[in-house]
Amino acid sequence: MKLALKIDVDTLRGTLHGVPRLIEILQQHEANASFLFSMGPDHTGRAIRRALRPGFMKKVQRTSVVAHYGIKTLMYGTLLPGPDIGRRGADVMRAARDAGFETAIHCWDHVKWQDGAAKANVAWTEREMRSAHARYHETFGVEAQGMGAAGWQMNSHALRMTQRFGYRWASDCRGSHPFMPVWNGEVVLCPQLPTTLPTLDELIGTEDLTSDNVHHRLLRLTATQPKAHVFTLHAELEGLKLGDTLARLLTGWREQGYQLISLGQMRDALDLAKLPRHEMIRGAVPGRSGTLMLQGEEFLLPWKEAA
Repeated sequence: MKLALKIDVDTLRGTLHGVPRLIEILQQHEANASFLFSMGPDHTGRAIRRALRPGFMKKVQRTSVVAHYGIKTLMYGTLLPGPDIGRRGADVMRAARDAGFETAIHCWDHVKWQDGAAKANVAWTEREMRSAHARYHETFGVEAQGMGAAGWQMNSHALRMTQRFGYRWASDCRGSHPFMPVWNGEVVLCPQLPTTLPTLDELIGTEDLTSDNVHHRLLRLTATQPKAHVFTLHAELEGLKLGDTLARLLTGWREQGYQLISLGQMRDALDLAKLPRHEMIRGAVPGRSGTLMLQGEEFLLPWKEAA
């Protein structure tokens, strides 16, 4: 059984402080992972525009956003100018690569993508993705091999760009198993490796779950659903205050028999010719405000349905 660890790095704080701590924790547990970096400005403070979104403020209170992100980060892009993550965090990004971890693209401007991608036109989408793609090449000296969209937000133009850039994999949605994405009948030839498990910030604060016991819930899920999983964690959470929670999860998954791998390693184990094709749809996920991309129904060609 394989479990891929997908690490979203959203902010400058997460890059400079969360990533080094995660490297340490992962190495202690002999776990591999993929670090997905935000390559442009940190405009975290502009997320306040989501305040009127149903469930957003409740999530802010439940997950202690100020404690995890810090006051300074929550002012970037509003009261403070947004720092350039790709410039100031380049050494840390390369340190993750040099430690043997896979690196990939999360986005250019996290808040801008998460709030705007769903309804963006082709010019806006290409500008954001090309900026991130170019900065990644500048930072690492090679082309990016994959991406995972900020907030699991995508549109048809972005999906096509994953194929045009030649990405070996993408992880832009929530779902149950790897697949080739379909949008309005159009197949995009870049395999999707969806997040299959709930994230810590979706669980903590619901029912009786805390940072001390939430690992039991996730371990029950992986024990009762023994298959290939993708777990998304965040440098700002598991890399900082929730580091001990992550350590308990890694220990538990090892005891359950899971290999802790990168997204690239998961992709390498796939037979792409046999991957099912599924529609990409929008929907809601418990514990998260708004809508995001989900793995929809399997897309069957007419002659296969007839058979």
